Amino acid sequence: MIHLDNVTLRRGPEPLFSDASMTLHSGWKVGLTGRNGTGKSSLLALLAGELELDRGSLALPAEWRMARMAQEVPALQQSALDYVLDGNQALRQAEQALADAEAGQQGDAIASAHDRLQALDAWAQPARAATVLAGLGFTESAQAQPVATFSGGWRMRLSLARVLLADADLLLLDEPTNHLDLDAVLWLQDWLQRCRSTLILISHDRAFLDAVVDHIAHIDQRQLTLFNGNYSNFERQRAAHLAQQKALFQKQQAQAAHLQAFVDRFRAKASKAKQAQSRLKALARLEQSAPAHVDDGFSFHFREPLKLPNPMVTLDQASCGYPGAAQPILANVSLGLRPDSRVGLLGPNGAGKSTLVRTLAGELAVLAGHQHTGPDLVVGYFHQQQVDALDMSATPFQLLQRRQPGWEEVQVRTELGCFGFHGDDVFAPVERFSGGEKARLALALLVQERPSLLLLDEPANHLDLDMRESLTLALQSFPGAVVLVSHDRHLLETTVDELLLVAHGTVSDWDGDLDDYARWLRQHRAGEASADQPDTPAPKGDARSRRQQAAERRKQLRPLQQQVAALETDIDAAGEQLARINDKLADQALYQDSTRKQELTDLLAEQAVLKRQVAALEEALLTAMETLEQAEQTLDGGTP
Repeated sequence: MIHLDNVTLRRGPEPLFSDASMTLHSGWKVGLTGRNGTGKSSLLALLAGELELDRGSLALPAEWRMARMAQEVPALQQSALDYVLDGNQALRQAEQALADAEAGQQGDAIASAHDRLQALDAWAQPARAATVLAGLGFTESAQAQPVATFSGGWRMRLSLARVLLADADLLLLDEPTNHLDLDAVLWLQDWLQRCRSTLILISHDRAFLDAVVDHIAHIDQRQLTLFNGNYSNFERQRAAHLAQQKALFQKQQAQAAHLQAFVDRFRAKASKAKQAQSRLKALARLEQSAPAHVDDGFSFHFREPLKLPNPMVTLDQASCGYPGAAQPILANVSLGLRPDSRVGLLGPNGAGKSTLVRTLAGELAVLAGHQHTGPDLVVGYFHQQQVDALDMSATPFQLLQRRQPGWEEVQVRTELGCFGFHGDDVFAPVERFSGGEKARLALALLVQERPSLLLLDEPANHLDLDMRESLTLALQSFPGAVVLVSHDRHLLETTVDELLLVAHGTVSDWDGDLDDYARWLRQHRAGEASADQPDTPAPKGDARSRRQQAAERRKQLRPLQQQVAALETDIDAAGEQLARINDKLADQALYQDSTRKQELTDLLAEQAVLKRQVAALEEALLTAMETLEQAEQTLDGGTP
């Protein structure tokens, strides 16, 4: 059992935790959540004994062995396999004890050391380490290479593998999925589900958290709050908690009044019944659906593209790869992207997903076949190298102003605020920023390009849960085409309409869903595929047909939905203006002061104009919603 009692921990002048308490039991798998800077990593460091408390007490079982991911791995000449095996300290100590006993020719000590190694199943550990490394994407030849030969991201995978092999009672994992692709994330998920160790995990991947953890420890306002269940359950519980707070309650009351007014006005009209019922349901759900992201500070959208060429990019029997290579990475690729294409790319590590994206972006020319790019196509390409290539000496303000030289300071600061940069942060050099902050800045710059085609290669890396939610919403409303590579399953499931499998040197339609893909990956790793049972999944016509029908339905309804949304936004804006006028008119001094007669007259005139504007917008909204309702009925097989 882990017990924190009235803990206060400072890092700098302000405390991260103040009189915080929490108890975690053996065997629990706990997700540690909270906004960036609230102290998640510091709490792991405290549990690992790397920090000392300012006040309170921390109790850990004395006999527990602990393993924590190192955030930096040195450039060692030791092989990757040996480095990972070193994580099992009990194994290495027993091996050293045997070597010392043999050197001293101590028979009893030799026998004792052999017994200890037998208990640790020492002879199977190299094979176990190789299995873990393979699951995290290391080929057999790579496992024998020196640690120094790997890039920073791959060294972090080695750090993770070392922890998994430690055979520890307590695992402390800080963003283990950040440098993994989807294949490795799925493998790690399976491994942690089977693991019997107590686990404390920091992750911004909600699907991963949902699958792995059974408790959430949330850090907010310098306190630790424990929730039962996975991340989705935590969001529901926290939403209910937030709904009790005064500020959110007032906001919900305003929303409820707006919904109720609509229902009261239009419920009696049969032609509007469906929309009225929809608002009634929204009204009923309002308190339950208060978002857990109300304080995230992120809210952005992709700007409307200037043009949407159709088709955007077409590949015809194309071979994709690198000039001078012995053979292409992908061959016979035929693919067409239209303005309404929303494509997710699946495939094992190294199969060619990034190569395909770079080809679509025009960074790589096709080696054979044909590629056609639509006129005036603007591509927004996001990838980790782009993040790393940011001008480290510049500030966010300078970088954004370079993209928008005509903007005033307030416009630049407002835009940066949508991506979480406030106050002095906008004038801080990029080199001081974390990986998540750099990724947010790269997205902010990408938005300014007004792309019609988004090519996103792991855009969620380093982004926290709140920013991922904002990215999801922005992609859902983006009017152009999207091609997405991501290990974040929630992002994939909520933003793409079709899936392509990049494997075995080609690109093919994937007729299943992400669960089917996870099962296929397990078979792929186990080598179960054969000539009689090809690696591609059995056709699932129904699943593919449903997905295509849903995509076509969304395509036809999207303009009508956008019109309804735009009118509702206009009504809200006009309503806010009217509310401000009404507040001013509620001032009794306005009527008593004879010098303010002109002000009163102007306010009354403005009030009348806004009332007429709101009424006209509401009538337009009714017409738009009726058109949308008729379209929905027609597409769903009913009569308009």
